[in-house]
Amino acid sequence: MNDVKHYYLTEELAQEFTGADREEQLFAALTKAAGRMGFDHFALAFDRRGTGEPASILVHNYPDAWAKVYVGFDLSGTDPIRRASERSLTGFEWRHVDRYIPLSRGDRQLLSVARESGVGDGFTVPRHLPGEASGTCSFAVRPHADIPAEMLHAAEILGAIAIASARELIGSSPLRPRPILTERQRECVLWSARGKTAGEIADILGISEETVVRHLKMARDRYSVHCRSMLILCALFDGLIGFSDIYDWWRPN
Repeated sequence: MNDVKHYYLTEELAQEFTGADREEQLFAALTKAAGRMGFDHFALAFDRRGTGEPASILVHNYPDAWAKVYVGFDLSGTDPIRRASERSLTGFEWRHVDRYIPLSRGDRQLLSVARESGVGDGFTVPRHLPGEASGTCSFAVRPHADIPAEMLHAAEILGAIAIASARELIGSSPLRPRPILTERQRECVLWSARGKTAGEIADILGISEETVVRHLKMARDRYSVHCRSMLILCALFDGLIGFSDIYDWWRPN
């Protein structure tokens, strides 16, 4: 019976997001969803990247004390929840954040300050489009309150829909022509990402070291970058090489 009830609640709340065409409506939809699911707070952050104008949206009802600390000290760059969201395909409870990233002393202190400022445990839904956008939708409870565990499935669905709504409000990144690398250039970039020098790549591919250097230079020129690390990052973002191509090769058996 509860499953049916949760299904209809999720369907009802989802309609609130799909009809939101202004930030105020998105805020109202999040307020209603958080309250109906049994959460006290919410925060949705979405950042669009690309060659066009970057854009972002932040909608939350966190206590003023926490919002002032977070914004005033620019904690987004060190926020362990944000970092953990980049390591998860699905929503996760904050109390399990150390399953995704190692927590430093500073991370634990930040979470402690959040509790002191009125934000207890929470549940974050991540969404990432490499090279285009990054978004999270979090639902949280007050300190010492329990997360409504029976609502986490609904929170997962509604968080994803809310992020999609934010993306609609901002607009997707404009399509841009992507540099095209030759197969040999791509191979050189891949082996470079695996940590091989130009000489080692030459031995692997059976070509001269000068040819490898030339291929890598042409690849950098096509991306208008000037160092190996940025070339590798661009190739990863564009999908010319994959993280698994690097990690699975490097990882010890």
